[in-house]
Amino acid sequence: MKILITGFDPFGGEAVNPSIETVRLLPEKIAGADLIKLEIPTSFQRALPAIEKAIEKYDPDVVLSVGQAGGNAAIAVERVGINLSDARIPDNDGFQPMDEPIAADGPAAYFTTIPARRIVERLRRDGIPAVLSYSAGTFVCNQVTYGVCHLLATRFPKKQSGFLHIPYLPSQVADRPQEPSMSQDMLVAALTAAVETIAAAW
Repeated sequence: MKILITGFDPFGGEAVNPSIETVRLLPEKIAGADLIKLEIPTSFQRALPAIEKAIEKYDPDVVLSVGQAGGNAAIAVERVGINLSDARIPDNDGFQPMDEPIAADGPAAYFTTIPARRIVERLRRDGIPAVLSYSAGTFVCNQVTYGVCHLLATRFPKKQSGFLHIPYLPSQVADRPQEPSMSQDMLVAALTAAVETIAAAW
C-alpha cells in the first residue's frame, strides 16, 4: 500500500513547523507501506490543490496529514472536519477567511476514515500521550481535514484519510517554558506507530 503523508511549512512567525520536520525524518517504508512525503503550504487556497495533485500523481491508498497544534501536550487524532473556514490569524498568503464554507456543495461535516481510536490506543501503549479529538479547529488544518475527506468522497471513494495534530518541538518553546512540547524522537515514534496501525488495518 501507499500512504501520502503531508506536513505544513512554518507559519505564524515560527522558524520551523514540527509537522513537516517530523515527516521528513520518517523512513521511506513502514510496515510494508510506501510513504510519499509532501510539504504543503499553510494556505487556505493552496493546501488542498497541492494534495489533490499528489493524489493524482501517486495514487495513494491513504492520505495522512499532520499539523502543528501549539499548546497541545499530546498527539491529537482528529475524528471530524467541519465545513467552515474561520481564521483567527491570516495564513501564509495573508488570507483570513471568516464564516466561509470549504465546499459550498458539501455536508456540514465529515468523519475521518483512518482507525483513529486504535491509533490513540497504540500510542498510549507505547507511552506517548495521545487523545481523540473532535475538533480540528477552523484554520488550515481543518481546511485539510475536511477538504481531503470531501475530495475523497467525491473523486476517490476507495481511499482513506485522517489528520494528526502534534505539539511544538522543544526548540520552539525555549523562551516559553510554560508551553508544552514533545521531543523530535517521540514525534517520529508517534507518526511511525500511526502508520503501522493504519497499515495493519488496511
